Amino acid sequence: MQHVLVYADSLSWGIVPGTRERLPFERRWPGVMEIALQATGLAARIIEDCLNGRRTVWDDPFKPGRNGLAGLEQRIEIHSPLALVILMLGTNDFQSMHPHNAWHAAQGIAALVAAIRRAPIEPGMPVPPVLVVAPPPFDVPKGPLAPKFAGAGAKAAGLADAYRETASALACHFFDAGSVTPASRVDGIHLDADQHERLGQAIARVVAPMLASGG
Repeated sequence: MQHVLVYADSLSWGIVPGTRERLPFERRWPGVMEIALQATGLAARIIEDCLNGRRTVWDDPFKPGRNGLAGLEQRIEIHSPLALVILMLGTNDFQSMHPHNAWHAAQGIAALVAAIRRAPIEPGMPVPPVLVVAPPPFDVPKGPLAPKFAGAGAKAAGLADAYRETASALACHFFDAGSVTPASRVDGIHLDADQHERLGQAIARVVAPMLASGG
C-alpha cells in the first residue's frame, strides 16, 4: 500500500460552498483520486491533512494554527513512509488582511517543500517527492466570505506561473488545477461537487504514473 499525503486547505477539505457543511470523502477530490487510483490497480491510500484557512507560511490574525509551515515536519514524520506529498495551498494567502502576491505565495510553497525534505524520518525511509498543485484562480468572491477575500483575484494574478517556476527550480512535480476547473460558481473561492470530481480524476491521471514508477 502506497500512502499519499494531501496537505491543503478548505478547497481540499471539501467545504460545500455557501455552507459550513463538508462533502463526503468519496465526493471530495482526494477521495475521488483514491478511488480512481485504486480502479487502475494501484494500492494507494490518500491521507488528508486539510485545514480550513491554512496559509502557506503565515499566521491568521484571527484564528490560531493556520500557518502551514508549523508542524509540517512532524506530520511527515508521523505518516512516513510516504510515496508522495501533494501541496495545494495558497488561496488563503490572499485574504484581505494580507498584502501578499503570487511571488510571496510561491516562496511559501518553497519553504514547505524545504520542510518536507528535512523532516526527521526513520533511516531507510524515502524522502517523498512533492506534487505542487496551484489552486484555481478566484472568481468574484460572493456571499459571507466576500469581505474576507476582497481583492484576492488581483493579488493572486500569475499564481500558477509562479508555482510552476518554483516547482521546476526545486525539482517538484506541478499541476495547475485551473487547467481543469474554475472556482466555485457559488462563492467564487472553493470547489463545487462537480469540480471536485473533475479535479480528483485529473490529479489521479498525474499521480498514477508517479506511483507506478516509484516517484
